[in-house]
Amino acid sequence: MHSRGKLLSLAVFFVGLIGYAQSEKEVTPKSYIAYKTSKEIVIDGDEADKAWEKAAWTTPFVDIEGVETPKYKTQVKMLWDDNYYYILAKMEEPHVWANLRQRDTIIFYNNDFEVFIDPDNDTHNYYELEINALNTAWDLFINKPYREKNTVLNDWNIDGLKSAVKVDGTLNNASDIDKGWTLEIAIPWSVYKTSYHDNIVPKDKFWKVNFSRVNWQHSVVDGKYERKKDTEGKFLPEYNWVWSPMGVINMHEPEKWAYVYFSSKESEDKFVIPQEEKVKWELYTLYRAQKRYFEKNKSWAKSIQNISKKNIVVDGKTLKPILENHSSGFNILVKSPFSNKTLIIKEDGKIITNE
Repeated sequence: MHSRGKLLSLAVFFVGLIGYAQSEKEVTPKSYIAYKTSKEIVIDGDEADKAWEKAAWTTPFVDIEGVETPKYKTQVKMLWDDNYYYILAKMEEPHVWANLRQRDTIIFYNNDFEVFIDPDNDTHNYYELEINALNTAWDLFINKPYREKNTVLNDWNIDGLKSAVKVDGTLNNASDIDKGWTLEIAIPWSVYKTSYHDNIVPKDKFWKVNFSRVNWQHSVVDGKYERKKDTEGKFLPEYNWVWSPMGVINMHEPEKWAYVYFSSKESEDKFVIPQEEKVKWELYTLYRAQKRYFEKNKSWAKSIQNISKKNIVVDGKTLKPILENHSSGFNILVKSPFSNKTLIIKEDGKIITNE
């Protein structure tokens, strides 16, 4: 990885630590049914394509902690076919601006739209895509969340990515008021293949997905937009608006991302978050409690009672987790009362399922 990528990884790691140290608000991930479209969508940034008429808008974005209503509205639609995952994002914005034109620069230094995808739902080996109003992309592969010692591949690219922006107003014109911008994306399934023969298309399956919108306060200097600074010359903090709230200022907790179910139907389907997923939520609650215990005591807890005093109940079923310590960390395991599968979470947050 290039030195710029290493510096970026270190910077975001510390941001992640700040978010990790905050008191987290309990959140319930959202869900969405992405229907199959029989016709390939033309990616031109225009929502007028008839295929989009059949897709529903997500609920409007909220702030990342799930507390406040954002100043400007953001919504998304999703569809898919055998080749692409389609995303349409519509963002209200009275001042549409961007100045980053080189791919794989730190795009969130502009207002941007971000996509996070974890295909196998184990919080490891996930993908991030950021695009600004100039349609400049930054795509990354991340092997573990920043709360763990991880590797970020800044030079990983989404080969075959299609994206287009349409501005309702005028880009980078500080003398007028805009209505916003629309971003249309087509991500080829092929970039998520883990082997040559891998059939990655998630027909009638779900992936963990979330979207974020970074929005900065701005100043106009010599007729050009810039991120606003305080009286000491430091940039004011950005706003983070998301589809499915995280409960903390940190997007890199994939277990909290939403569920996107890719239905093989073109309409009228149902999806309910599986009960097994609720068991996983409880395992991650114990994982975070074990991490906090270590921060305080400089050693891992020896029993579940050290990190959780209450009974853990999911849909009327009581879970009986077991904590196992070993030389390099710990395992927390529980037999699911819904499938009799054993779910194990490791010290690095990865979930393993044993039959």
